[in-house]
Amino acid sequence: MGAVPGSRSRSRNTRLPETAIVTRLPETAIVVVTGTDPDGDAIARPAEWDAETGPPPVIFMAAEPRGQPALAPGERVLARLRPAGTGRYEGRTIRRLAETPGRVLGVYQQGRIIPTDRRAKGEWVVPPGEDGSAVAGEIVLAEPLPHHRLGLKPARIIERLGAMGDARSVSLIVIHTHDIPQSFPAAAHDEAETAQATPLGQRTDLRDIPLVTIDGEDARDFDDAVYAEPNGSGFRIVVAIADVAHYVRPGSPLDQAARTRGNSVYFPDRVVPMLPEALSNAWCSLRPDEDRGCLFVELHVGADGRKTAHRFGRGLMRSTARLTYDAVQQAHDSSDTRHAHLYAAFRALLAARTARGTLDLDLAERRVVIDGDGVVRSVAPRPRLDSHRLIEEFMVLANVAAAEELERLHQPVMYRVHAPPADDKLAALRDFLHGLGISLPAGNNVHPRDLDRVLRRFVGTAEALLVNEVILRCQSQAVYSPDNIGHFGLALPRYAHFTSPIRRYADLLVHRALIRGLRLGDGALATDEAARFPQTALHITSTERRAQFAERDAIDRYLTAYMADKVGANFAARISGVTRFGLFVTVAENGASGLVPVRSLPDDYWQYDEREQTLIGSRTRLAFRLAQEVEVRLAEANLVTGSLVFHILQGVPERRRGKQQKGERFRPR
Repeated sequence: MGAVPGSRSRSRNTRLPETAIVTRLPETAIVVVTGTDPDGDAIARPAEWDAETGPPPVIFMAAEPRGQPALAPGERVLARLRPAGTGRYEGRTIRRLAETPGRVLGVYQQGRIIPTDRRAKGEWVVPPGEDGSAVAGEIVLAEPLPHHRLGLKPARIIERLGAMGDARSVSLIVIHTHDIPQSFPAAAHDEAETAQATPLGQRTDLRDIPLVTIDGEDARDFDDAVYAEPNGSGFRIVVAIADVAHYVRPGSPLDQAARTRGNSVYFPDRVVPMLPEALSNAWCSLRPDEDRGCLFVELHVGADGRKTAHRFGRGLMRSTARLTYDAVQQAHDSSDTRHAHLYAAFRALLAARTARGTLDLDLAERRVVIDGDGVVRSVAPRPRLDSHRLIEEFMVLANVAAAEELERLHQPVMYRVHAPPADDKLAALRDFLHGLGISLPAGNNVHPRDLDRVLRRFVGTAEALLVNEVILRCQSQAVYSPDNIGHFGLALPRYAHFTSPIRRYADLLVHRALIRGLRLGDGALATDEAARFPQTALHITSTERRAQFAERDAIDRYLTAYMADKVGANFAARISGVTRFGLFVTVAENGASGLVPVRSLPDDYWQYDEREQTLIGSRTRLAFRLAQEVEVRLAEANLVTGSLVFHILQGVPERRRGKQQKGERFRPR
């Protein structure tokens, strides 16, 4: 919660405790590519690494020289390394140790494999007897074979993943592309299967408090429950969180597996959980009418929504209802008073948030609906209801209290930090806003409320989307760190994730630190674990990014499947990116995004203005700019790579729009 997407920072230094184990990589080393970042650059790890020293450092590989294929997951290279902050390195390829990647994911077609990676160049040849009985149209995983003929790239199929036409295969492609672990080690699985109910023991008995869970309709794990009641002029709020630390002990097989994954990954048709289902969907899920162990925080807030006191403890609770966001909102909108106290407390917290001056960017999520036959039936924005915001505000309050409590107890804290915009991005934002007649405070004195004030000024105007887009792009990325720099987006001096230990390893570490500081029993943070916080922070930030990329990739691929039978149709869209080689556009009705190649624009010499984010025809003066509303035609939907290609219709004569062919150019009106 509270993450604000934006640019990546590779060089911020993180201070290490004196007890931390630090292994410096040599200037040259063999590395293995594990994935790519949003810019298409490869991310790697050392080929040789002692797991006992903590997670491996993250290596950001420089782009390959022009004409060379991009590095692919699984590929091993000899790289020159340069430190770029604690646990981070920048790498540059010296020599590829093999001319082929460690694995190939693609679609099998009559002795060939067409890669699903849109950056891959060329196809792979499957020699006779190496097809693994695959049939045409299946998604396959293959390993390269030695080759001696120039240009020939042979591969052996080692796994068949399902038919390409089935939308449910999309998540399988993404899971393999981003190297997301799917199966648990046997020891971790067995440990989860032997778990039993949590006894009351020395815990606080919360079973008389009518706590409820509120989640999405398709949620399967429920790790937080809430309760609120009036307390004088303010409110008493209880937030109870599943006691994952009771089951996942430091250094255990379960802990090692959870730490490796870092977080759960969510797709429209499946979840790749951080913990085995015996825990994530059972003993650690706050099911209604079942006793569950929990860590809880009792919070007292005034009428103005400001916290006046808090108390943490370890308890045994029983959820009275499994509610959904839609049902809670419908009940509230129909004047049903069952959740009146929750909404009253929410309004107070919202007032405090407004007074604090947070940055509230419009980050709409999309919901993909897949029927029983594996066909994508719809893709639409998820509505953002007050019931969503209610839970968010309760969780933010609990997270703030957790950070404050750990500082009071002098315990290590795995903070969730969000740096202010970088100076260069802030300068670019100032230039942009100056063109709209708006100024920001000088220097680095910009506060989130200053940016939010700008957003509110343009609500309902033609420039609203453009302003929101530009402010979004100037934000830094929220990360995990044992060193606190505050959370810029939430306008908070301290913040730590406490509320989702089923799906985030960071929250589990916060729970363990609270257990140690408050002496709440077994499952406390271990000393060596605390010493590894800097490396762990980098690792779980990396796995979180991997999950974000994978989830975004999956949505894009599902949208491609949904749009595949709409080639030739026209759509209302807006420009979501401007580059030298073309425009990126996003369809208004479902969020599908794709490229408008510059070669498909009306015949002209197109000049790219990076500062203004525009492409301008030097002869016609026809201009395309970021967030501009346009009409586009879908020209191509590539199910293999998950990519869409559009042609823009601005500048195309009305009488010829219905006849436009792929690659055809028209002069502007």
